[in-house]
Amino acid sequence: MASYVVDGISLTIPDHMLTDRIAEKLVTGAYEGDEAAAVRMRLRPGRRILELGAGLGFVAALSSRITGPENVTTVEANPDMLAVIRGNLARNGYGAARLLHGAVTGDGAGQTVDFAHKTAFWSAHLATAGTRPDATAAVPRLSLPRLLADHRPQMVVMDIEGAEAQLFDAPWPRFVRSVIIELHPGRYPDTVIKRIVDCLSASGMTYDPGPSRGRILGFRRLRRT
Repeated sequence: MASYVVDGISLTIPDHMLTDRIAEKLVTGAYEGDEAAAVRMRLRPGRRILELGAGLGFVAALSSRITGPENVTTVEANPDMLAVIRGNLARNGYGAARLLHGAVTGDGAGQTVDFAHKTAFWSAHLATAGTRPDATAAVPRLSLPRLLADHRPQMVVMDIEGAEAQLFDAPWPRFVRSVIIELHPGRYPDTVIKRIVDCLSASGMTYDPGPSRGRILGFRRLRRT
């Protein structure tokens, strides 16, 4: 097991999951740096946050430090990461944060979805037509509308390797005040990015330049005048 400290948060990762690039990001403190900066900028104490794509549990731990673990729900599809995330949350005193296992989609048929997980954990993704069957696992399908209704987060952060393309076909509820998305333009055409922007705009949200940088796109709810 390899251990690192990023922004005061202790993270452990099994050796077989560690690549040179992941190690470099962890050593330099750049691991999920843009998402972390967005959370520090926009999350307030006492507000609920829903994270889609937990990774090592770093953003969930950082969020717990700001708002309390009882206000944090994090979702991870990769079954290989669940014990790692639980361990990292507990190690930092945030074991009360809620960890859900599943792949988040829009409303869709079926109770499970195929997930490609036999790769570096931060590039695992929903299986595609070209994914080898021996590299996939059937994981629970989690409906975004149901997650939002059940947990009523004021902030949503997502880094789900292209699966965000499925989550912006219907307006988002008004209780969501801030959305932070890592885009994956290599996995879909520009029309999907337009659909994301148009959907959140129709939901009463606007571009938030503060946390936006590179592939990180931030939105905030428009204030009533």
